[in-house]
Amino acid sequence: MQIIIQDLTFETIVGILEKERHTPQRIVLHVKISYDYHDDNFVDYAKVSAFLESEMNQMGYFLLEDALIDLSQKLKVFYPQMSEIQLKIFKPDILPNAMVGVSHTVYYSKN
Repeated sequence: MQIIIQDLTFETIVGILEKERHTPQRIVLHVKISYDYHDDNFVDYAKVSAFLESEMNQMGYFLLEDALIDLSQKLKVFYPQMSEIQLKIFKPDILPNAMVGVSHTVYYSKN
């Protein structure tokens, strides 16, 4: 089974430049989580979305790469049934002619 969260958009403090440390900027997340579904063992996309926004606001990451690694690890703790996570974070307003960002995919082996 997979849940897909596309275009989760909000403003937060993220980045290494002085301006980015003081002025929230718009970011866009895309998330795809694969997991083993059986009985009531599901991944709640509303809770995942709320967690991602809250955690990004709380942590104030300097690098998107650090955010991706940290968020993936924390989601695995909450949802140990995850077998794969694809997480992308974009900064749509950085360049005038492109939406730029980073992505991270983690495959978890079954125990």
